[in-house]
Order: sequence, then structure tokens, then C-alpha cells
Amino acid sequence: MTFTYQPAVPAQALRELPTRDVALLLLEHLAQGGGRALQLNNIVGSHAKLAYDGERDVGALLDALTDAWSWLESRALLVRDRTQNEAFRRVSREGMELVKNPQGRARFEAGERLSGPLHPALEGTVRTNFHLGDYETASFAAMKAVEVAVREASGLDNSLVGVHLMRAAFQPRRPDKGGGPLADADAEGGEQEAASALFAGAMGAYKNPSSHRTVRFDDPIEAAEIIQFADLLLRQVERAKQRAQARSSTS
Repeated sequence: MTFTYQPAVPAQALRELPTRDVALLLLEHLAQGGGRALQLNNIVGSHAKLAYDGERDVGALLDALTDAWSWLESRALLVRDRTQNEAFRRVSREGMELVKNPQGRARFEAGERLSGPLHPALEGTVRTNFHLGDYETASFAAMKAVEVAVREASGLDNSLVGVHLMRAAFQPRRPDKGGGPLADADAEGGEQEAASALFAGAMGAYKNPSSHRTVRFDDPIEAAEIIQFADLLLRQVERAKQRAQARSSTS
């Protein structure tokens, strides 16, 4: 009787794909049959060598599988199997969600976009609601944080909100008139106009619609990118605030 060993990931994929993509293919393989009592040695051991028998670069293929396994562990998609000794792993709940749920991949990819640190104003309500899957609240709160930061940095009145606040705060400065308190006087006129339009556009596109009507944010990747956009705007507000403080200290 001749046995045919099925590789965890096809050899060509191991050669051509980056570690991340190999890891997600490996995850699908590991999730079969419940995704428990998994050992790295079983993935790259004798059966794997037989599965890739005849390939010119078996060692490199097994190294690629090992890299993919480590990538899954680093993202907590593979975790300790509490029912076995420390050498065993299982596919985590998030890992099973990624494989089984049609939206699982998108949610994971979105989470990867926000895996690094965010501006402190976004680390509480925004990140929490995002991870709970409430993308509308997370997106609205992110842009609300920008609005609050602009008001505090500019010192403008509470009666100004949204687009009107952004236009007033970043109104371009001209030699014959003051302009907005957060406008960059050292930038040329077109750049100042662009900064004003950038902040006003962010409010009009991503905060104001949520304030006035129900908006469906069913794409987690888009929600993550809105939050990243808010993060960028908040960092620009910090720089504008520093410019304004330096200007007032020398005047």
C-alpha cells in the first residue's frame, strides 16, 4: 500500500508567498478537525518531509512553515492547549473566527492596521468600540476626538462645531490679516488652504453624517482607516498647537 502525504501548505505557495500569507494558509489547515492538540514537530516532521519528497529545497520549505507557525503564535492565532502539555497548541477563538466566519478575515486585517499605538485620545473609547465590532461608534468617536483637540488647541468658542470649527481654526494667514490660530504662517498659501480643507473634509465626511443620520459602517477595514486618519489629524493638531504656543511666546 502506498501512502500519499498531503502537505500543510503547497510547496509553490511556500516559495512565492510572504510569511503572513503562508501563515493564513497554514491556519486553515490547522483549523481542520477542531484545531486542537497541534504540534510544530508534526507540521515540519517526518510526514512533512515525505509530503515534500522530491522537492529540491525541502529544508527551505520546512523553514517557511516554521516561520508561518511562529507568525500565528505572535498574533495569538495559535495558543497553548490547556488540555495538553506545553508543547501543544490549539487554534485560538480568534483564529477559528478568522477561518470560519466570512467576515473573519476582514476583521483580522482591520485589527492588524490598528495593532500599533494610537494617539492617547483614541486609546479608550475608540479602540474598545472597534474591537467590540461597533465600527460606527468607533469612527464617530475618533473624529469627535479630533474636533475636541482642535477646539482646545485653538481656543475657539464652543458655538463652532464640525466643518465651521475647522475652517475657523485653520483659516489661512495672509500678510494683511491674522488667519486661524492653528494655521501655519510659514507655509505657502496653497498648503494652508489644503490643511483647512483636509480637516474640514474629515469632519464633513466622517463625523457630521454620523451626527445627523444612521450610517452603516459594516466594513471593519474602512473603520480602521478612518481611525488611522483621525490619528494622523490629531498628531497634526499637536504640531499646530506647538506652533501657536511658540508664536505667542515671541509676540
